[in-house]
Amino acid sequence: MDKDGLITHLKKYSIQEGDFVLKSGRKSNWFCDAKQTICRPEGMLLVAQAALEVIPEDVQAIGGLTAGADPVAFGIAAVAARDRRFLRSFSIRKESKDHGVKGRLAGALELNDRVVICEDTVTRGTSPLEAARVVRELGGVPVMIIAVVDRGGTCASEAEKEGISFHALISAPELGFNYENQ
Repeated sequence: MDKDGLITHLKKYSIQEGDFVLKSGRKSNWFCDAKQTICRPEGMLLVAQAALEVIPEDVQAIGGLTAGADPVAFGIAAVAARDRRFLRSFSIRKESKDHGVKGRLAGALELNDRVVICEDTVTRGTSPLEAARVVRELGGVPVMIIAVVDRGGTCASEAEKEGISFHALISAPELGFNYENQ
């Protein structure tokens, strides 16, 4: 893993300092828009290569709650396919769709798939844990949550309560900031 390269890319494109209000309503002196890294080709490769080093070989699918997970999951699946490692990818909609293909699933999740749930940035882990619950309801088996950036420091313990391992590619302290939840 080119951890230094990923940190440098995140600092250049994704990290902003100032006064911000997070989704939780908390105030912070920094903000991470990891999509600014994930949606650039060189950033996508850095993220995918780092993730593929920790994703268990027996995983069949990758995805998560739409918006935060989509570029992460699709980028990782595409890079993996280039290397002949085939991961189906999917999104979990925020709400059920009642026309066309119904429900919250969009994509290629199959019954009993071992699944990695991913997210661009986590503070508390609410989104990936919600996605894990939906994956279970759909018959999948969430085995790991991967976050590109862990800014909160508490997602690992919350995931553990659900029987899911957690891996952050980069932590807030590695970016030069304190965890938000500790």
